[in-house]
Amino acid sequence: MTDVLTSLPVGSADIEAAALVLAPYAVRTPLLSSPALDQRTGARVFLKPETLQRTGSFKFRGAFNKMSSIPREARGGGVVAFSSGNHAQGVAAAAQILGMQATIVMPADAPLSKIERTKAYGAEVVLYDRDREDREAIARGIAEKTGATLVPPYDDPKVIAGQGTVGREIVEDLAALGLVPDIVVAPASGGGLMAGTAVAVRARCPQATIICAEPEAYDDHARSLQAGERQAHGATERTICDALMAAMPGQLTFSINQQLLARGVTASDAEVGAAVALLFRELKLVVEPGGAVALAALLSGAIDARGKTVAIVLSGGNVDADVFARLIQG
Repeated sequence: MTDVLTSLPVGSADIEAAALVLAPYAVRTPLLSSPALDQRTGARVFLKPETLQRTGSFKFRGAFNKMSSIPREARGGGVVAFSSGNHAQGVAAAAQILGMQATIVMPADAPLSKIERTKAYGAEVVLYDRDREDREAIARGIAEKTGATLVPPYDDPKVIAGQGTVGREIVEDLAALGLVPDIVVAPASGGGLMAGTAVAVRARCPQATIICAEPEAYDDHARSLQAGERQAHGATERTICDALMAAMPGQLTFSINQQLLARGVTASDAEVGAAVALLFRELKLVVEPGGAVALAALLSGAIDARGKTVAIVLSGGNVDADVFARLIQG
């Protein structure tokens, strides 16, 4: 495993460096346990609630680590990013802290709360039609015109290293309890959180099984891992997991995940909704659908964790109030 880790484009040293950069700004989110979850799964389950992170998702970690690396003389042009909402807010908040202008390309059908909160951080929002327009082309056009630095949502070493601090904290906090993770599960869209977490966990716990979770039909990681090459999911219908709708794994992220992940699992929208409701009832947490997909997969039986120590990443909590109310009411 050491040989594999040293050959990857992002290593544990990059994650350690990111942790130092983030320490004054990012929230070190806790690990939470629930007797109800343990009883239901037959496992010892720990939840990593990035819902409590700055901007309400893990995305702040990668965005801030990337933007902090931009040379000061290049910051005048600002930054541009494309995102359905969580990366948008992470970039906007990081830009506010660093005194930079941010322009964010967002789908017109993104949750209104994500659009409004992105604007609230001082970013300019450019809306696009996700069915007819290319968000990356729009963002690159803005960058070329303004001289802004493009901040990718996942396919960037600094972004991946920042997200990897999630895995680093999981391992350290479990170690403080005298435990090591047998299984770690996190949501996957482009794969940045998954890649960074996998590197951080496997560097310290090489025996751990790392699994990615996706919405049913949006299973591009599961397909790609099985095929040994990147594949698109081909889904045409929407999912309530609006944060997890990337067409296929990132090139850089998949080069890592292909080496370190055991497999991918999925959960249906109904299973995700049930997980959102359970998290509200049992732990009083507000979790967006995409943020709950890893727990949904565990609860559905897609992962057999009986007798194991399991860490589940709840990746975000940015959900419109009306959607959340509908889900928790069943």
